Amino acid sequence: MKPTSITLPPTELFIDGEWRPGNGGTFTVESPTDGTVIAKPHSADAGDVDRAVAAARRAFDLGPWPALPGAERGRLLHRLADLIEENATRFAELESLDVGKPYRDALAVDVDLAVQTFRHFAGWADKLHGSTIPVPDHMGRPRFSFTERVPVGVVGAITPWNAPTMITSWKLAPALAAGCTVVLKPAEDAPLVSQLLAELAAAAGLPAGVLNVVNGPGRTTGAAITAHPGIDKLSFTGSPEVGRAIGRAAAERFTRVTLELGGKSPQIVLQDADIEALAPVAAVSLFANSGQTCAAGTRILVHRSRVDDVAQALAAQARAQRLGDPFDAQTTMGSLINAAQRDRVMGYVTAGLDQGAELITGGTAPDRPGYYVEPTLFVGTNDLTIAREEIFGPVGTIIPFDDTDEAIRLANATRYGLAAVIWSQNIGEAMAASRALRVGAVWVNSWGAPDPRVPWGGMKSSGVGRELGLSGLLANTEERLVNIVY
Repeated sequence: MKPTSITLPPTELFIDGEWRPGNGGTFTVESPTDGTVIAKPHSADAGDVDRAVAAARRAFDLGPWPALPGAERGRLLHRLADLIEENATRFAELESLDVGKPYRDALAVDVDLAVQTFRHFAGWADKLHGSTIPVPDHMGRPRFSFTERVPVGVVGAITPWNAPTMITSWKLAPALAAGCTVVLKPAEDAPLVSQLLAELAAAAGLPAGVLNVVNGPGRTTGAAITAHPGIDKLSFTGSPEVGRAIGRAAAERFTRVTLELGGKSPQIVLQDADIEALAPVAAVSLFANSGQTCAAGTRILVHRSRVDDVAQALAAQARAQRLGDPFDAQTTMGSLINAAQRDRVMGYVTAGLDQGAELITGGTAPDRPGYYVEPTLFVGTNDLTIAREEIFGPVGTIIPFDDTDEAIRLANATRYGLAAVIWSQNIGEAMAASRALRVGAVWVNSWGAPDPRVPWGGMKSSGVGRELGLSGLLANTEERLVNIVY
């Protein structure tokens, strides 16, 4: 059951190292598992955003952060990672309260990866370097040319509600390691872990203005960040529709962007795949976080000769899921984030049935408090709405194919290009298939959350740029050329 001793972080805005009331009123955060009110955080209006950006600008233009030696920035980020680890249970509790995911998943995956991410990028903080370039003399005088990596400036980070602890760390850690300052807007459905992160950043010793947190709706608070001339880069994770609007606004001022915009990821099951081995992992890809995962493998492309085997194995996995209280140790799948998302997912289930897909299991929303949908599996074709649009719920579609060429065509026949999984015991064939996929990341014979050491991002409508890895660090810098004539 839900712990009775969860300590909530402050609910005000965090600007210039201080907690301040917001001028946009308050909004209500509800538990998606039972609809009870968790907190009423303050909301930032355009003036609050302006003050947050001004604080971040001072900390960047005049303050110590970009001027600190990289080793010192790294030391402070290591300290922040230590504090996150020391407060791991608080983060996991808040994430479970906010999002409805099982507590053990939040603790073992989201919080652990957040700690790893801050530690990884803390180690990079003193390793940003340029290169020397041999060039000819200039106007008869020797010339020495070199490049250096400098922080891009003030980063406006807008995060989603599905994995706030983990994804917020993806945005903050590389930006801070590079010497940038940040104005963070968490999703209004799940803002509490970001409030706690701000509290710990101050405790770790980050100077005032380096990290600012402004809560509020995307249409007001988010729009004010997106349009602000004091922002040098925008980093957003969310829907392609909002990402497209952010990209258009950024183009007006040539603001740098990193956009991670979701997916409709295929799992390609080749004829020789080990069904017994793939079933539990493929089910995690489908049902982890109640399917509210951008890389969820919701299109299960299966060789026609193995369709019945895969359908039976995945249906057994679906029926084994136990929906319920995220703090119950027996729960394996939590709730959706809110009533609107539950109704949206059920709308897709109805569309699948109306368009002739065969329902294998699930397909209902249990009559209980909270916003739950049963893990659901269909057999259908790639032209169905449920196979083409990102549902962001526990709904998968098994799609038969006859040969590997057809599987690749089906896998690529989508506007998305975030991730893919290939299941095969023939590694040579799996490698050949991976090279033909138009996606940013491929798993072979497994699936999991991105590691902070490797780049993460997509192709096509799944976004622009990369987070994590060296690419994610460099995305928060500019390359500057210096010519010295002597």
